[in-house]
Amino acid sequence: MTAITKRFTDALDYARIAHAAQVRKGSNIPYLYHLLGVASLVIEHGGNEDQAIAALLHDVIEDCGEPHRALVRAQFGDAVGKIVEDCTDGSAEQKATHSDPDAKRQDWTRRKLTYLAHLAKADDTTLLVSGCDKLHNARAILTDLENPNVGTNVFDRFTAGRDGTLRYYQSLAEIFTRKNIGMAPQLELVVARIHELAGSETRAGLIAR
Repeated sequence: MTAITKRFTDALDYARIAHAAQVRKGSNIPYLYHLLGVASLVIEHGGNEDQAIAALLHDVIEDCGEPHRALVRAQFGDAVGKIVEDCTDGSAEQKATHSDPDAKRQDWTRRKLTYLAHLAKADDTTLLVSGCDKLHNARAILTDLENPNVGTNVFDRFTAGRDGTLRYYQSLAEIFTRKNIGMAPQLELVVARIHELAGSETRAGLIAR
């Protein structure tokens, strides 16, 4: 059984404050909902407290800024800091450098290809946290696809649009399955259903197999 201590509640408070002004894409749901969901999945799949804490903090550099890199390590230790950094494909500052839509898409593609290559070599400790993050996100996409008031318009929220998003999640599912990470079968099922509802005829990834 994973022991949960005050470190976890401290991390929850850290995440609550850092992401206080943020909401999930296309909703008014506080962003903390996603972080709690990822942490819950990590615990469900046998992750330890460091992994659960990293799940709460996995987006803090990416969405809140570079200073959190050192702050997380100082407060929660090197193990948590490493996982958080491993789950980050770019800082908030790096993403803010692009305003033109084409430049944003090119930057997105570059970052995602680099991140996929990184995941292919990452250790299982990081992969569980990253995989649970992607599973929670994929489930959110599927929920919107199944909602007749949203449907395929859900892809309008994403920099890469429908095709880029589908290809990215296909690549993710393939990597986690190949690495035999515990949540991989669930992600495979969700991604397959997303393809089906999105009307995708092929299931090509961003990277060659």
